[in-house]
Amino acid sequence: MTTPTTTEVTERLTSGDTGLAGWLWLPLIRRLADGDPVDISDLTTDTGRSADDIRAALAAVPDTEYDGSGRIIGQGLTLRATPHRFEVDGEQLYTWCALDTLIFPSLLGRAARIQSAYQTIGTPVKISVNPTGVTSVEPSTAVVSLVNPEDMSAVRSSFCNQVHFFASPEEATPWLEAHPGGSVIPVDEAYRLGTQIAQNMLTEAATGGTPSAAGPSCC
Repeated sequence: MTTPTTTEVTERLTSGDTGLAGWLWLPLIRRLADGDPVDISDLTTDTGRSADDIRAALAAVPDTEYDGSGRIIGQGLTLRATPHRFEVDGEQLYTWCALDTLIFPSLLGRAARIQSAYQTIGTPVKISVNPTGVTSVEPSTAVVSLVNPEDMSAVRSSFCNQVHFFASPEEATPWLEAHPGGSVIPVDEAYRLGTQIAQNMLTEAATGGTPSAAGPSCC
């Protein structure tokens, strides 16, 4: 695993390596943001694609979460609790990783409140974000960790599970020592990275494309 730059992370997450289809992911995220499980029929209506197309696209992302009735409850944004709390329009949601919380406000066009801590030992990080930027960060020294794994086909386990908020670069030191190919960046820089990924996704969704070097995808 090599030390990532933000450009490299953007390229990896928008290359199609993760299997995420932008034409499906955006409607799915918008549905999940309402706080309810999503039926295949909802997505056929939103995308104009067949149920078989929807199922094939979902199967390409093995980390997709379902409830007992086969409805989708998570793909980046999730109804299942994680360390990354993401509140939007009064709905308490969660995300697979720290970077997701900074992608979705631009993608959804909504403000969000974020709270996250590294495992049970980290200092809670609290952030307010709107579609145009970060409005508050507590503590102001907070950073986001990044990795650049060789294989992103199972994006949650290979990438998302190592992308955390830390209250400061110093708090992240043990993590960095355990992950010599990792790095940390300030929250504002992580937000700019997330915004670029969101913009790529919106462009792809508008053109009805599939993942490519210019198309979007993330954790």
